[in-house]
Amino acid sequence: MNNTLTLTGQYVDITNKCIYPAIIEIKNGIIHSIEKCTQAPNQYFVPGFIDSHVHIESSMLVPSSFARLAVIHGTIGTVSDPHEIANVCGVEGVHYMINNGKKVPFHFFFGAPSCVPATIFETAGASIDSTQVATLLASDDIFYLSEMMNFPGVLYKDEEVMKKIAAAHQLGKPVDGHAPGLRGDAAKQYIEAGISTDHECFTKEEALDKLSHGMKILIREGSAAKNFEALYTLIEEYPSMIMLCSDDKHPDSLLEGHINTLCARAVAKGIDPFKVLSAACINPVDHYKLPTGKMQVGDPANFVVLADLIQFEVVQTYIDGQLVAEKGASYILPVQEDVINQFDAAPISQKQLEININDYPTQNGAIAVIEAIDGQLITNCLWLPPSEKDGLLVSNTAHDILKIVVYNRYHTAAPKIAFIKNFGFKQGAIASTVAHDSHNIIAVGVDDNSIMQAINLVITERGGVSCVNEQHSKIIALPVAGLMSTADPFEVAAEYTLIDSMSKALGSTLGSPFMTLSFMALLVIPHLKLSDKGLFDGDQFKLF
Repeated sequence: MNNTLTLTGQYVDITNKCIYPAIIEIKNGIIHSIEKCTQAPNQYFVPGFIDSHVHIESSMLVPSSFARLAVIHGTIGTVSDPHEIANVCGVEGVHYMINNGKKVPFHFFFGAPSCVPATIFETAGASIDSTQVATLLASDDIFYLSEMMNFPGVLYKDEEVMKKIAAAHQLGKPVDGHAPGLRGDAAKQYIEAGISTDHECFTKEEALDKLSHGMKILIREGSAAKNFEALYTLIEEYPSMIMLCSDDKHPDSLLEGHINTLCARAVAKGIDPFKVLSAACINPVDHYKLPTGKMQVGDPANFVVLADLIQFEVVQTYIDGQLVAEKGASYILPVQEDVINQFDAAPISQKQLEININDYPTQNGAIAVIEAIDGQLITNCLWLPPSEKDGLLVSNTAHDILKIVVYNRYHTAAPKIAFIKNFGFKQGAIASTVAHDSHNIIAVGVDDNSIMQAINLVITERGGVSCVNEQHSKIIALPVAGLMSTADPFEVAAEYTLIDSMSKALGSTLGSPFMTLSFMALLVIPHLKLSDKGLFDGDQFKLF
């Protein structure tokens, strides 16, 4: 059947840096012609936005649900690293994401997870070796090797690490990087191993150093890590080397905006709109060799209709010639999906949450405390005076030093306990099974009873995020790997907004307490973190 669509508006030619009135004809999902005309409405046609690095799981939505929200903001595709679910369910989890994503009109470009588990200093639910990585990479459904977080393994030429990189190179597929703070000769060596991107730069100096060695920089603005303000000028200075990404985005944040909001912010800063659109729409297609096209004749009709090139308000989103969103409404239909999981944690007792000072790292009478930093994944290691009661270490709300717990979700083990600053809670606790990268149970709170309640809520649901205050408790169940919900994405976003507000009402000034908490077990980001095996020194790359 011949399916023809004709649209008239202002065509934005990013390559030639010009805008002109045009009639666009689409036949059977392909752009058949783009013809100049004398007059056309003031609506602007641009290629669809692409998030160049994202973990879909962090939206707490399965891919089909993520797509329903993303298209509202003009996103037509994502370069997606499924290593969150892979750490829980292994290769089966990767195929789960691919298969679910195929059920909706949206372009999910998945990678082969390179670091499952991320380190040997934590317990994950699965492992993926170089042979399995090579098998994944050989699939047409896999477009790249996902972020190589084990940068020490690259620098020291670990055999398994180098086999994974070589497998990608042999197939002509790019390798994503992850090297926070790496600079100088070490960064050069890492890049020369064939690693092409980095999304972890949080200073312009670091980004410039990596750019000087030919690495492309992804400017990240997610729910926790926010690097746009530090890096946005690179879009103007290195227009062919920059992409935009969210990395991790919670459902409420995704409901508000996506790559389109970064475009608006960049233009408001005075960045050339053509360079902004290159970063958002063109550079990912070129780098990852994505089959989405660039809105040229013969390309698939993956494009966005914008009200202007200032606010980047999305009027319509088309994927393969199909109208999938219009003026804030998503036309992607819900998908019924089964769940997969791996969960075997027994309820925790209050007694298990007690810790003696003799069992905790000390230095000249001070204890090691994780300092969380709002808007960053990096943490600091502070040495602060302990608070004791009956010989036990306890939280000190007056000085904002709270107890943090990581509890193994995969088999019976004692919880690991530490202390953290900057959550600001005056009462209660929060807990989550979203805890990068192994996704054990993580919790923070002011007292053991609240922490126990919060942890046991997520255990009852076999995964979720919970909040407990002096009067109430709330949980959002995440039955898919303890990471994602199969419920309606708009409802999940609304529920998350409520639990996020509840967590902030405990006293936190963090922009996203749950998202910040989820990274406190991410050992591959310096400087001090907590895993289910204990406190971890990210600088020495070893347990205390």
